[in-house]
Amino acid sequence: MNPTSIHPTKRCRDAEAGSSRFPIASVFVSSLCLLVSLCSISLAASTDRPNIIVIMVDDMGFAGPSIAPYGNPHYETPGMDQLAREGLRFSDFHSSGNVCSPTRAGLLTGRYQQRAGIEAVIHPYPEHPESQKGLRATEVTFAELFQNAGYATGMVGKWHLGYPERNSEFHPQNHGFDYFRGYHSGNIDYINHWGDHYEHDWWHGRTETPEEGYTTHLINQYALEFIEENQEQRFCLYIAHESPHAPIQGPNDPVQRGPGMKERQTPLEEAMKKMILEMDTGVDQVRNKIIELGLANNTLIMFFSDNGDASQTATGSPNLRGRKGSVYEGGHRVPAIAWWPGRIEPNQQTDELAITLDIMPTILSLAGIDPPRDRPVDGLDLSPVLFAGKSLPKRTLYWGSLSNNGNRSEAVREGPWKLIALHPNANEGTYENEVLELYRLDRDLGEKKDLSAKNRKQLSTMKKQLDAWLADTQATATPQPGSWTETTITGKEASDAFNRFREARQESYSQNQ
Repeated sequence: MNPTSIHPTKRCRDAEAGSSRFPIASVFVSSLCLLVSLCSISLAASTDRPNIIVIMVDDMGFAGPSIAPYGNPHYETPGMDQLAREGLRFSDFHSSGNVCSPTRAGLLTGRYQQRAGIEAVIHPYPEHPESQKGLRATEVTFAELFQNAGYATGMVGKWHLGYPERNSEFHPQNHGFDYFRGYHSGNIDYINHWGDHYEHDWWHGRTETPEEGYTTHLINQYALEFIEENQEQRFCLYIAHESPHAPIQGPNDPVQRGPGMKERQTPLEEAMKKMILEMDTGVDQVRNKIIELGLANNTLIMFFSDNGDASQTATGSPNLRGRKGSVYEGGHRVPAIAWWPGRIEPNQQTDELAITLDIMPTILSLAGIDPPRDRPVDGLDLSPVLFAGKSLPKRTLYWGSLSNNGNRSEAVREGPWKLIALHPNANEGTYENEVLELYRLDRDLGEKKDLSAKNRKQLSTMKKQLDAWLADTQATATPQPGSWTETTITGKEASDAFNRFREARQESYSQNQ
C-alpha cells in the first residue's frame, strides 16, 4: 500500500506506537500528527460549507408561482414550480419592506432597513427628498462577511441601494461583491437599458457598458457565467431579477423609455406573461446548472419576492388585501422557496412565520460565519424549519412604510394578531393623524373585519410595541442626507416635478434622433 494513501490518523497512531524508543522523534511526530489532524478538520469544515444562491424577483405578489399555495391562475411557471416541488414552500413569508429599496437594505444587512436609514424607494429624481440616500459603508452586508470568509461573491441584476453616480460609496462592489453585472436604478428599459433616472444604466463592475440583450436574458446569462467560473470554490451569488417590474416589455417589444421609444403593440397581459416566463426560465436554468455541475448536494437556493404585486403584474392573491406599497398582507406577504437536495425534504410546505431579514442569519449559520458583533441582526436562523420541520421562537415583526409622496404607514404582527397604523392627510414624513386597525389573520386573512373596538387591550399592547420599535430604529438609524421633514416641497409638488423632469428628458431624446 502506498503510505500516502493511509488515513493521516492511522499514520499518527503507527508512529506513536514506536515513540518510546525515539523520544525526540516522538515530539516531532506528535506535533506533526496534531498539525495533520487540525488541517484535516479545517479541510472538512471548508468542504462542508455550502454554496449560496439568493434569488429575489421584483414586484411579484403571493400568487406569482402557479404551484399551491400560491396558485397563479393566469399562467404556468414550470421553473419556479419545479424548484418548489423539490424543496420547501413558505405560506407565511414576508418581505421586510413593501417597496424595492427598503427590502433590499434589510435583506443584505439582516436588520430592519430603518436602521440603515432607508425607509423608502431611493428616488430617481435628483431633487426628491429620498434621492441622495443609499447603503452606507458603515453597514455590514452578508456579501462582505462571505467575502471575508473566502467565498467568491457575485451579484447580477438590480441594485437600487443608491446611485453610485451621485455617491461612489453606494456601489455594490463597495459592499462585498467581487462580481457585478447589472444596474443601479429602480428599473430599466428591458431593451435599451435606460434607467428610471432616464440615463443609460447597465454596468460590468464599475464600467458602464452598452450591451445588447433583453435584461432578463442578460441576468440569466451572467448568473450562469458566475456559477461556471466559480464551480471549483465556494460561492455566494445574489440574483436580483427585474421581472415582473415595469416597464411592461417582452423580449420582442420595442423600447419604452429613452432613445428609440415606440408604442408597444403587444397586449399588456401577453407582454407580462412573457416577462414572467423569461424570468421563470432563468430560475430553471440556475437550478439545472447547479445539477449539471454536480453541486446540488452542497448548494442552497432561496427564492422570494421583494414585495407584493404591482398593479399590472397579475400576481396578486385575491385572498389578500392591498398590494405593493401597502402594509396590508398583499403588500408584503410573498412566495418563498428553499431548495437543497439531500438536505431539504422535497415537496414540503411550512406555515412558519418568516421574513427576508431571516436570510442573512440563515446563510451565515450554514457557512459557519459569525454575524457582526457590533450590530445584532433582527432576523432568525431558519435552519430548524428548513432541515427539521421545527418551529421558530415566537416573535413580533414590524413594517414601516414611507411612500414616494411622504405618506407613512406601519404594521405589527404578533401571532395571529396584526396592527395597522395609517396617517391620512398627515404632513409629509410625519406620524400625525394616526388611525389604528386590528385584525386576526387566522380568521380573517383578507383583513376585512377591524377588531380594534372590541379588543382594546390587545390594541394598546401592540401600539406600545410599535412605538418602542419606532423609537429604537430611529435612535440607531444610520444618518442619511435629506428627508421630508427637512424640505419645503410637498408630495404633490415632488410628483409633478418628477413628471416634468421625465417628460423633458424623453423629449430631448426624441429631438436628437
